[in-house]
Amino acid sequence: MSATTDTIFGAGKTRSRAERIAALYEAAKQRILILDGAMGTQIQGLGLGEEHFRGNRFVGCECHLAGNNDLLILTQPKAIEDIHFAYAMAGADILETNTFSATTIAQADYGMEQVAYELNVEGAAVARRAADRAEAADGRPRFVAGAVGPTNRTASISPDVNNPGFRAISFDGLRTAYSEQIRGLVDGGADIILIETIFDTLNAKAAIFAAEEVFAETGERLPVMISGTITDLSGRTLSGQTPTAFWYSVRHAQPFTIGLNCALGADAMRPHLAELSGVADTFVCAYPNAGLPNEFGQYDETPEMMAAQVRGFAEEGLVNVVGGCCGSTPEHIRAIADAVAGLAPRGFEPAEPLLRLSGLEPFTLTGDIPFVNIGERTNVTGSARFRKLITAGDFAAALDVARDQVANGAQVIDINMDEGLIDSERAMVEYLNLIASEPDIARVPVMIDSSKFSIIEAGLKCVQGKPLVNSISMKEGEAAFLEQARKVRAYGAAVVVMAFDEKGQADTYERKVEICSRAYKLLTEEAGFPPEDIVFDPNVFAVATGIEEHDGYGVAFIEATRSIRQQLPHAHISGGVSNLSFSFRGNEPVREAMHAVFLYHAIAAGMDMGIVNAGQLAVYESIDAELREACEDVIMNRRADSTERLLEIAERFKGGPGREAKARDLSWREQPVEARLSHALVNGITEFIDADTEEARLKAERPLHVIEGPLMAGMNVVGDLFGAGKMFLPQVVKSARVMKQAVAYLLPFMEEEKAGEGGGRQSAGRILMATVKGDVHDIGKNIVGVVLACNNYEVIDLGVMVPSNKILETARAEKVDIIGLSGLITPSLDEMVHVAAEMEREGFDIPLLIGGATTSRVHTAVKIDPRYARGQTVYVTDASRAVGVVSNLLSPSARTQYMDTVRAEYRKVAEAHARSEAEKRRLPLASARANAHKADWSTWRPVTPSFLGTRAIDDWDLADLAAAIDWTPFFQTWELKGRFPKLLDDPKQGEVARSLYADAQAMLERIVAEKWFRPRAVVGFWPANAVGDDIRLFSDEARTDELATFFTLRQQLSKRDGRPNVALADFVAPLDTGVADYVGGFVVTAGAEEEEISARFAANHDDYQSIMVKALADRFAEAFAERLHQHVRRELWGYAPDETFSNDQLIDEAYAGIRPAPGYPAQPDHTEKETLFRLLDAEAATGVRLTESFAMWPGSSVSGLYIGHPESYYFGVAKVERDQVEDYARRKGMPLPEVERWLAPILNYVPVREEAA
Repeated sequence: MSATTDTIFGAGKTRSRAERIAALYEAAKQRILILDGAMGTQIQGLGLGEEHFRGNRFVGCECHLAGNNDLLILTQPKAIEDIHFAYAMAGADILETNTFSATTIAQADYGMEQVAYELNVEGAAVARRAADRAEAADGRPRFVAGAVGPTNRTASISPDVNNPGFRAISFDGLRTAYSEQIRGLVDGGADIILIETIFDTLNAKAAIFAAEEVFAETGERLPVMISGTITDLSGRTLSGQTPTAFWYSVRHAQPFTIGLNCALGADAMRPHLAELSGVADTFVCAYPNAGLPNEFGQYDETPEMMAAQVRGFAEEGLVNVVGGCCGSTPEHIRAIADAVAGLAPRGFEPAEPLLRLSGLEPFTLTGDIPFVNIGERTNVTGSARFRKLITAGDFAAALDVARDQVANGAQVIDINMDEGLIDSERAMVEYLNLIASEPDIARVPVMIDSSKFSIIEAGLKCVQGKPLVNSISMKEGEAAFLEQARKVRAYGAAVVVMAFDEKGQADTYERKVEICSRAYKLLTEEAGFPPEDIVFDPNVFAVATGIEEHDGYGVAFIEATRSIRQQLPHAHISGGVSNLSFSFRGNEPVREAMHAVFLYHAIAAGMDMGIVNAGQLAVYESIDAELREACEDVIMNRRADSTERLLEIAERFKGGPGREAKARDLSWREQPVEARLSHALVNGITEFIDADTEEARLKAERPLHVIEGPLMAGMNVVGDLFGAGKMFLPQVVKSARVMKQAVAYLLPFMEEEKAGEGGGRQSAGRILMATVKGDVHDIGKNIVGVVLACNNYEVIDLGVMVPSNKILETARAEKVDIIGLSGLITPSLDEMVHVAAEMEREGFDIPLLIGGATTSRVHTAVKIDPRYARGQTVYVTDASRAVGVVSNLLSPSARTQYMDTVRAEYRKVAEAHARSEAEKRRLPLASARANAHKADWSTWRPVTPSFLGTRAIDDWDLADLAAAIDWTPFFQTWELKGRFPKLLDDPKQGEVARSLYADAQAMLERIVAEKWFRPRAVVGFWPANAVGDDIRLFSDEARTDELATFFTLRQQLSKRDGRPNVALADFVAPLDTGVADYVGGFVVTAGAEEEEISARFAANHDDYQSIMVKALADRFAEAFAERLHQHVRRELWGYAPDETFSNDQLIDEAYAGIRPAPGYPAQPDHTEKETLFRLLDAEAATGVRLTESFAMWPGSSVSGLYIGHPESYYFGVAKVERDQVEDYARRKGMPLPEVERWLAPILNYVPVREEAA
């Protein structure tokens, strides 16, 4: 033995396990350690048969045992020992036991569960013997790593595609199996526990939990190695996590190493290993496969090839431990050991103490994030709509609530199921399991929120990421507090601690600081909690209650926050802000102001997260100065009469907080004209554009040079800023307005010299855009056109309702480079397919862009792209992507590769869609009807509407509608993602959003004051009963004369847990019950005036205002539909006369009854509008007419039915089968091909005409 190894390992071979572990850590600091190779590859090379696997011991077993490699520990121990020995002599420092599948779970496949513990004991002993033999041969110690495989079950993924909430194994089932395995490995003499080949992090967390239990039992802690598997080039585990998210999820184990193995060869593993190496504050291990398997399942990489790649890991400083997985042999390990010999191991520093959470993706609370707004709408105690969905068992719609929160920018979503009428624990488990199957939701961390720790613990067993627990406290004493804290830590979660002890909730500054300090000491010193994973909630209480003791509650929280952040390093502060303004419930503007003022001071003091109702948050600077001062007096307890003063002025602020104007800075006017033009373009300032353009013209040789010079230079700055995410869509549209006005000024001068030298400006490409036949919606198309024009593309916009022949004739005549199609209603999808097919037939080969609210990548890949083989169809998600797509398609150098990439992607999407649809289990129509929603009609008696027939409404107060606007979709139109008004304070988008909102408010004032729009509506009620799946209307209360029928469609997807297959008819009393039910209908419009006003703005080169007026008209129409529905519930139908919901609650659909629209998810057939319009005589009453595709014109119109049953709810029909479509066509008396055309987006089969084609 050399002096160096003596120094690292100590002389002699008889060492205790504790000495070996100490030597292991010391060795890892000194050099790169070598892990062994593939046990399975070596066993395969032995050519063993069934008799060898049985040995003498299991000769009489009825099971088939060949392939149970772990069993060879008992039946062929010498062969296994020799393999270990071969790897040790090849240079391996660490030998893995042959126990990858030695759990009761995996051994159940062979009926060998009863020997699981023995396999692990003997597996460790066999490896230990080989290690000792090798040390005796060369004097170099070896370490035994007890291999713990993932089992053949997964805790985060359902094996049943039709039942995404199902799990084949529970966390506790895994924990029990892993405990037995790890106990055996420890008892057999393992030095390390190696949890490897992790494809589902929740499995690994169960193994970590089990290991900690065993360590606690034995009083001896072994090093833990954790190794995940990136399953493909996506860079994620099978259960969807990125490497960083995976690390955050298991970091609580404080492992000896974190790393990757299997699935990929070294080259493909490198970028994912680099990511892990960049974030891990522990040793990093990598043992890739010997390349990827060939068509015969063999591995082709030679030892030299593999070793060269692994050496690259070491040279880049990525690794501390290296070895091989599938396909690697002792020769590979020898080559790897030689290749990394003498290279320095990776170094690392302790991680900065930051709160790190994870879903499928990581979240780190850095100083760049001033406040984490935790999404609260998936909380049954905070959202009436969510509670209604969960209580009704409609988890699919409840998932949409979570999806909306994530789409709107929630960084964490709070999930609370504390509702007395449901099994809260079961609901928590089911909802979290379902979220795990929705990557667009599961990408963010969750906050598991409950007042019952049993529910919290049940939730922790479902989450593979690192969640936040809300909450624990010392109200039951220190012992219970520490027990819960240790469990939370063992599950790998961060924790919210309430300022609550045995005496009650802390209400003074002193009590808040004292309780939090005490809890901090217990958590960090006794429970092993990192301080950065602790979030204190020092209790937000109501102020301005009239009770003197309450006056200091606001200051107490803020000052306690300041002290806690100063005195308790790295801890965080959260709180429930809405509690503060409880005294002013019903006065939303004052509540908004109070919350904004409170957060302004609390965030400055150190509050860095909170569950905040985004619907009740104003912008601090926009609050009326007098109201803001009164709120500050109350919250900061600055005056004895502050409550009285706030009460006095509160009633004056019903219209919401205003915004103070900012002082103008005109210093930029002193710059040269080129800089002034660039500034005007970037900031969207038109005030001086004519004068500056004239000055630039006088300096230029030709007017065209002004466009090609300073104007395009300015627009290039705009394009760069937009591409970098430093400008947002509303700003770009304002920039386009400046550009258009400058060009319009220059146009007469350019016309004068047209006959002279030179031609016009060279554009980057010519693009034709159109909203397809039958569709009138064009806001999104117009925005894309503006963005493209800003980037020097010539845009030919054909407008709305454009037939395919006009599109193609114009494209040919204008020699366009690209065609772009837009549409919002579902029939437009079929029209786009038709246009694509016509382009193919007429020999076009130019690219075809697809966009609009109902379009998708899947529909484009499955339905449109196959019809246009000559060219390339590309789905464009939004305006921000349009320039990149067009640039690639028109680039001579990039076009071919880009189109090949898109084609390959669409092939994969289409194939995946076909597999997915084939696997989904749907019911025959008869079975779906048998599982209909079954209301109790024996006790419910419908309210009779105040009139039957129809009633026209010729006008409605615009100010009233303005107050009811839901602003979140308005900002989404402009591609600003987030929930209003929280969006106004967004660190990245807030300034732009505030500016856009101010512009919208300015136009809103003019719309109301000058009566730009004339809202009109018609509403009707009719006696109605359900007959089968249809709703039959009658002429009068006698119900003998049939007036019309609304045909409905029923869900056919197989449901579980007793959930029904719903149709709208289920919510109307069946005719044979004798219950006299009713159905209503409506059409509302903001008015046709929007089209003329928008066109006038466009004619004045003001696209910004042109788009703005259309976006606001759309919001007025939706607000009108909401207000009219409220009027129906309270008065016209009158089934909810005492309803008093706030605007936020109306937006969240907290009311009873529904207003489903034909053409939307609950009834996807647009042709049903024809019946509705006929019954209402809607065109005569409102001016709204239906296009040939059943779109409504004007576009800012809404129509639908009214259904009043209290159990009714919104749902999606989703895909339907041929049996229902044939039955539906027969009931409607419509030819089957025509029905199939209108229902094309939801058909779960290929119609015969398409098959024939």
